[in-house]
Amino acid sequence: MQPLHARCRALEVLIAVFLWAYLGLAPRAGAQTWGLPEMSPETKACADCHKLENTGLYQQWGNSKHYRANVGCFECHMAKEGEPDAFLHEGQWIATIVSPKDCSRCHVREGEEFAHSHHSKGARILGSLDNVLAEVVEGNRGMVTPAFPHGNSAAAISGCWQCHGSEVKVLPGGKLDPATWPNTGIGRINPDGSEGSCSACHSRHSFSAYQARHPDNCGKCHMGPDHPQMEIYYESKHGIAFRAFKEQLNMDSAKWIVGEDYHLAPTCATCHMSATPARAATAKRAARPGLPVTHDVGMRISWNNRPAISQRPEESDKKMGLPGAAVNWETRRNNMKTVCVNCHEQQWVDNFYVQYDNLIALYHDKFARPGQELYKLAKPLLKPAEFSNELDWTWYEIWHHEGRRARHGASMMGPDYTHWHGTYEVAKHFYAKMVPELEELVAAGEASGDAAKATAAQALRTKLEEVLTSENHRWYLDLMTPEERAERKQRQDEFQRRYEK
Repeated sequence: MQPLHARCRALEVLIAVFLWAYLGLAPRAGAQTWGLPEMSPETKACADCHKLENTGLYQQWGNSKHYRANVGCFECHMAKEGEPDAFLHEGQWIATIVSPKDCSRCHVREGEEFAHSHHSKGARILGSLDNVLAEVVEGNRGMVTPAFPHGNSAAAISGCWQCHGSEVKVLPGGKLDPATWPNTGIGRINPDGSEGSCSACHSRHSFSAYQARHPDNCGKCHMGPDHPQMEIYYESKHGIAFRAFKEQLNMDSAKWIVGEDYHLAPTCATCHMSATPARAATAKRAARPGLPVTHDVGMRISWNNRPAISQRPEESDKKMGLPGAAVNWETRRNNMKTVCVNCHEQQWVDNFYVQYDNLIALYHDKFARPGQELYKLAKPLLKPAEFSNELDWTWYEIWHHEGRRARHGASMMGPDYTHWHGTYEVAKHFYAKMVPELEELVAAGEASGDAAKATAAQALRTKLEEVLTSENHRWYLDLMTPEERAERKQRQDEFQRRYEK
């Protein structure tokens, strides 16, 4: 049983936290303006031990704003007896995990925005097609733990779950199952029922604003063959400017408004999360309200480029049951434009979006929609297990890797990722791999002697012929019109004349 004085003190802290959060004392989008009058006895006791046992953590906390506000170990880790992951430690009930629900006791608005974001739903990938790869194709059931007596895939645990988040399993005594902890995945499912991990971006125990604003902070997850935003950013003019001027961007400032506190380069946070200044009306321009800081990173995105066919963000929010379903893509795009015009003039911004939308349309019309239809028609001719056919891999990489790279490259002005790592790879594998694989399936199905397969093969042949004879693809069959051939020859002649001297 917890000593009476300790339980009373815990109650006092809980009451104080309630007052911070609900009586208007919680910090909003600017500098921290409050704190406890003194450090609690419980936190002092924690610190006396942990500064010896975990000196690095103690020092990180000592450099943090939490320390300066007298918010310490106990205020964040305190728990109630009976909570799923609570355990008694040195006379106090605490929990190892500090969840978004815990952080929201003080950071109310930030917690609510994050809970409404796609970031907080990252663990919903569990059981998806990607996890079939990590759990079955790449993995096995070799990692046996108390919570998973039948085993789990180490590839999923150390790969997918570390970005997307695991469902944390609590063992007797408040210990956490090693298959699910440590884990700072952005959509981690916590024992208290909350989704997400604030420390995915605000690394404990310093919770540095500088670090959270640095592009590399996002690069833990947003990189690699299927979503290389980190690599694209560093290729882009934005990333080039950041590397050149990062020491002048004032990233450790409490107030961090583009155009006021910095102006030489944007980071990921600038465009997707951070505040922008309000502009007064002039004779030539209407007034423009500024944007506040947001922890819902989808509120400035006008395309969701994760699926095979890009979606408007309100559509994907609706599928997840998020309130963003009520915020249309035009509003979100205007939010992003409000960021852009702090460094670019309006025509530049508007024309960029014309370019971006047309790249999306090209990918959809020429490859994604016909590819999706052809793959669906090929299904009856394939072995039933996912990824047991060459076509499964080909189509998956066309949309999941190469198609995403093209779309993300265009969205962030990374030309090499748009073209050579993007549309070039899409086209190469569509024509040089997918089409021949489909033709082989058609031939095998028609010669199988199986009436159902023969019917499926004929349907696939008809669709393939329709696709390849369309305006987008007829070049492949050498069916370009005389006008198209003349135009190509004219351009080739111009090229030769330009460089012949």
